Amino acid sequence: MTAVTTPPSATEAVALADHTTLRLGGPAARFVNATTSAELVEVVRAADSSSESLLVLGGGSNLVIADEGFDGTVVRIGTSGRRIDRLSDGRVQLTVEAGEDWDDVVAHTVANDLGGLECLSGIPGLVGATPVQNVGAYGVEITDVLVSVDLLDRESGQVRMVPAAELGLAYRTSVLKGKDNAVVLRARYSLTDGGRSAPIAYAELARTLGVEVGERAPVGEVRKTVLELRRGKGMVLDPVDNDTWSAGSFFTNPILAEHDLPGVLERITAVVGQDVPVPSFPATEGHVKLSAAWLIERAGFRKGHSARDGRVSLSTKHTLALTNRGSARTEDLLALAAEVRDGVASAFGVRLHPEPVLIGCSL
Repeated sequence: MTAVTTPPSATEAVALADHTTLRLGGPAARFVNATTSAELVEVVRAADSSSESLLVLGGGSNLVIADEGFDGTVVRIGTSGRRIDRLSDGRVQLTVEAGEDWDDVVAHTVANDLGGLECLSGIPGLVGATPVQNVGAYGVEITDVLVSVDLLDRESGQVRMVPAAELGLAYRTSVLKGKDNAVVLRARYSLTDGGRSAPIAYAELARTLGVEVGERAPVGEVRKTVLELRRGKGMVLDPVDNDTWSAGSFFTNPILAEHDLPGVLERITAVVGQDVPVPSFPATEGHVKLSAAWLIERAGFRKGHSARDGRVSLSTKHTLALTNRGSARTEDLLALAAEVRDGVASAFGVRLHPEPVLIGCSL
């Protein structure tokens, strides 16, 4: 006998502001909470077969949704489940459903003395978003640990396993980002046993831990230190701290071709002086990465810079976070984003690009 799946019920006119870390966004015409992968697949297939507009919602930590909301069905990924498999080669594989809270998963690995995810502690959102965004922090990116994902291919309606190598993982992006032709159902990560971290690659973290870059440290100590560093920058969610009412880093660090760098450095020097070092980092071959936060501050935007009568501001702790001070609308946030983007472009000739996904609005 074939099991019959009861479709999840839909709720009308749900405020999407209640489902984003920015606490912004108008209503969804229909809202569905899918608690199993089978329900999620069913809702997506049904919407696609009827050509209905569909928004797949995770933790809402990387979304900017228009004040008008979404005139279609929003399906929230509410799936759960984790499995740890110890492999014959000594590696450990962690399989997690897309709807699991990411930081809960990281805490789970640390509690089980597994290394690999500890530097990604405190990042808001769900597991399903990590390969889409190639989430990264403190010298570690998802591409370093991701094995594969299970995807619902919305064009064929089929579920298939896709190796990480086929996802085009790069700095804060993948072949999945900005597209709606697939839905992540679960992900698999390769970790290490024994309670030691991945080699510490980020200088600030190494310095705070008291280790050399490239050394390892106890996973619990690394997680605790990363959370402390993130809290100091307003990057750990706190319902009473408006500095955390954000989408995290709003702009990605700009990546420039090496042949464009001298002209940019000349413009920067004209503003900040010759004796001020400009932070830069290696990127893909023939390219260099600059610090968006450094450029924003040197263009005259300080921590706490506000707009729209104080309804939005840069975080008082970190200039990369654009925050809702409690009474903002999405249009207010985008106005501040445009002011910062245009100010950096005017000062240095460098155009910043938003990291969050914009739904029903543009910058």
